[in-house]
Amino acid sequence: MVSMNRRTPREVIFDRLNDVFMLVICFVTMYPIWYVLVNSLNDGNDAMRGGIYWWPRVFSFDSYLAVFANDGIMLAMGVTVAKTVVGTVVHVLFTAMVAYAFSRKELIGRRAYMMLGTVTLFFSGGLIPSYLLIRDLGLLDSFWVYIIPAMFSFFDLIVFQAFFREIPDGLEEAAKLDGANDFKIFRSVILPVSMPVVATIALFHGVYQWNDYFTGMIYINQSELQPIQTYLYRVVAQSSSNQMMAATSGNIAKSVSSQSIKLATMVITSLPIVIIYPFLQKYFVKGFMIGSIKG
Repeated sequence: MVSMNRRTPREVIFDRLNDVFMLVICFVTMYPIWYVLVNSLNDGNDAMRGGIYWWPRVFSFDSYLAVFANDGIMLAMGVTVAKTVVGTVVHVLFTAMVAYAFSRKELIGRRAYMMLGTVTLFFSGGLIPSYLLIRDLGLLDSFWVYIIPAMFSFFDLIVFQAFFREIPDGLEEAAKLDGANDFKIFRSVILPVSMPVVATIALFHGVYQWNDYFTGMIYINQSELQPIQTYLYRVVAQSSSNQMMAATSGNIAKSVSSQSIKLATMVITSLPIVIIYPFLQKYFVKGFMIGSIKG
């Protein structure tokens, strides 16, 4: 009796070609990261000769020591951590509250609000009107320029709303019988049972806040308020790496270059989110699945 699970030669060849194709994609994706890491761990002056592709030729941590010796990068890292934590908490709570109101059928004008919000997903005023608005609000050169404009996202509202609609009405009715108002229901009933979507949106927005360099580049002129990604932009695109090398102590300065400092800075600024992301990747999958299946 022939097994029903026996695969044909054509299927085997197809699977092997898929394996090769995926290995090529993984290599093309990962090799630039590996190249940056290897060259950042090599002696800067030696790396200028080229020919380093797979592992350091002259292993050295001096480029990293030169980066950490710079007070600017540590200050920028602190700004990034602060805006990521504060911005994520504020965004999640505010967007969740608005989404909870939108999920109520008794909300007057809900259809009109949804239509207006949907338009904003496809059209925006552009950079100049946004800059003028930020200026008139007094948010230029302010830490709150990272927080207030990013408090709300209509796309995240849709994700929250899809989840809230699946919560049984009986939970709210029981809370109302106990005398709870809408705010207490949201705080004590809705949020505790919505932790999967809360974690998903927190991850979405946390990654955005960490990687955002454009806000600091456009709205911030004070160096002490620039986040790490804007600082990285300055190092890569401008002459900051030369200034950092000039400020490095004598022994370390002999084994670093402007290029090695740029690469080390890129690794340092990317490492935290690279380490965290694999552990939280499952929430991205859940986020895309929320609302797609009624259970």
